[in-house]
Amino acid sequence: MSAHPPRPGRRRFLAAGGALTLSFALPLRAQPGGALPGSLAEEPWLDAWIRVGADNRVTVFTGKAELGQGIKTALLQVAAQALRIDPGRLILITADTERTPDEGYTAGSHSMQDSGAALRHAAAQVRALLQEKAAARLKVPAASLAQSNSVFRAPDGRRVSFGELVANGQQHVRATATIPPPTPGAPRYSGVTLPRVDIPGKLRGELAYVQDIRMPAMVHGRVLRPPSPSARLLGVDTAAVARMSGVLEVVQDGRFLAVIADEEWRAVKAAKALALAARWEVPALLPAGRDLASVVRALPSQPQQVLARGAPGAPGATLRASYTRPFQLHASLGPSCAIALFEAGRYTVWTHSQGVFPLRAALAELLATPEASIRCIHAEGAGCYGHNGADDVAADAVLLARAFPGLPVRVQWMREDEHGWEPFGPAMVADVAATLDAGGAIVDWNYEVWSQPHATRPGRAGNLLAATHLARPFAPPPPKPIPQPEGGGDRNAIPYYALPNARVTQRFQPQGVFRTSAVRALGAYCNVFAIESFMDELARSAKADPVAFRLRHLADPRAIEVVKLAASKFGWDKYQRGARRGRGFAFARYKNSAAYCAIALEVEVALDTGFVRIVRADAAVDCGEIVSPDGVRNQIEGGVIQSASWTLLEQVRFDASRVQTLDWAGYPILRFKQAPDRVDVHLVDRPGQPFLGTGEAAQGPAAAALANAVMDACGVRVRDLPMDRARMRGFAVKT
Repeated sequence: MSAHPPRPGRRRFLAAGGALTLSFALPLRAQPGGALPGSLAEEPWLDAWIRVGADNRVTVFTGKAELGQGIKTALLQVAAQALRIDPGRLILITADTERTPDEGYTAGSHSMQDSGAALRHAAAQVRALLQEKAAARLKVPAASLAQSNSVFRAPDGRRVSFGELVANGQQHVRATATIPPPTPGAPRYSGVTLPRVDIPGKLRGELAYVQDIRMPAMVHGRVLRPPSPSARLLGVDTAAVARMSGVLEVVQDGRFLAVIADEEWRAVKAAKALALAARWEVPALLPAGRDLASVVRALPSQPQQVLARGAPGAPGATLRASYTRPFQLHASLGPSCAIALFEAGRYTVWTHSQGVFPLRAALAELLATPEASIRCIHAEGAGCYGHNGADDVAADAVLLARAFPGLPVRVQWMREDEHGWEPFGPAMVADVAATLDAGGAIVDWNYEVWSQPHATRPGRAGNLLAATHLARPFAPPPPKPIPQPEGGGDRNAIPYYALPNARVTQRFQPQGVFRTSAVRALGAYCNVFAIESFMDELARSAKADPVAFRLRHLADPRAIEVVKLAASKFGWDKYQRGARRGRGFAFARYKNSAAYCAIALEVEVALDTGFVRIVRADAAVDCGEIVSPDGVRNQIEGGVIQSASWTLLEQVRFDASRVQTLDWAGYPILRFKQAPDRVDVHLVDRPGQPFLGTGEAAQGPAAAALANAVMDACGVRVRDLPMDRARMRGFAVKT
């Protein structure tokens, strides 16, 4: 994102809404050269974040989207604490290109760091400015005012509301770098668990997701995909499909084939008929029958050294190992969906994209129309962390809306669309070698990781699936690696341990077997799995306890604290190994800059059946200041469960022509019988410290702790994921 002035379109919308924008004569004092926190640096106007309405209600705006991570609740808590207003009295608007700040993507565990920090700062400044205006209005010192939600009261009982204090004009205030310190005795809305605002409707079966939206006179679209990315359309007879009952339009543009019908089931039947009417040539170009590591290593790569510390060649015993991760899916429980309306020269899109502003730019290029003529409104989707089919289905919807203007067009992907066509999580290979000195300390470290792109999200039309199937296709823009310290394939490839001599190389592969992009945690899942599995292998070689071995190589006191806390809560030193059971441990600081997470867990392994299950897990987390304790626990618990599913079950399978894992039978995910009996999350709260992203902190440590526990339980070191039943039964035969 880049800094920009207020967008005229959003200002016009605010003015039309009948609310009052903030107008103050008393600017806050800024420190010279002070930096604005989070996304406030990109959108520094206070009324972009906080607005007081004519009805005295306060509206909070964020460019971040609710993905099920509870960010709506947490951001309301942040704003409520700074404004000193009950969060139930606030209105929150999320991710709308006509109304909210442009905060790019909701990704990388950045919501609290970016939007939370911006909202806290903006809300505190707004409250301070209002308090100064109230003091001037009531002719009393500002410090003497009492506040009850959006009303200030003087000692003599006179009162003035927020709504009365704002001016009815277009003047707005630029944020400054300083905010007043918190006042003792203020109501506490942050740092406590409040009920999630997004949960009640979901529990009651109310409209909760974009998949649930129904509009008057809405029509339904279905898109027919080619059998494989390289399939060539030889011909299609659309006449019979066009005559089917309820079919309103058959759309063909190159390989992009779709139907529009007056009812959803009629659209489904018409799409099936269209599939029978289409003839394809499907070349056998996929590398079926080869082991994954050789497939990945054979892809052209661009090596880049991301760490070079010390000098190689320290004397000692050197150990080596390789680890792999397969192609994996987001496997959203609700297939992707979008609704688009083309009316009076403007497009409105309801989408569960995680980046409504970048999506708008891509759609504008696709449609050859100005961005100002497109509005993208975020609506929650039924399950995703990362770049699934949400953006692609939005492109489907706008193409069909252009072909059938005047009515909202709903496009719902089918399960085979989602599993077959979403961008996959890249397959990866990690090679690691380390040298131990005579005392068992790591004196040399060398790490290489091979990976396709983890970032091909929209921003350009060529990032949208439908755009690549048109008669005049848009070429996908050349992918680029995400630079450190964020990283993509090399996210968390730099170990967080204090190693005197270390080198890390990323072998970025811009072109690969499939279209790939961001799945939750990106490369951190594989890299932490590899690094923390190898740390256990090194500890065994050094004849050291795995936890003590990690502590020996850690220098950050906060990292040391979470490692000790997880081990203590698990009862690491008192653990008694049972039949078919073992313990495992792993630690990482997500991106080496976000939340610290250490996990100790126990597994149950039956090699004869291949069954592996986490029995219990204890996680310790330090994410800086905690806004919602239960929200943090939910993210870590969910991360452990999702990582267990990836690690034990999930992989994309394909033959020489096409993807085979198009349903839940072919791509199973974790079932209740494999879920842990208990996951306990222990929080280290650090009030006043910066927010540290939490949503992706558990995936890597959970995978490595699981693999380490399997080794402890049955003596089998698994370096290639997933640890599914077929793989584990193979170990039983070997042993």
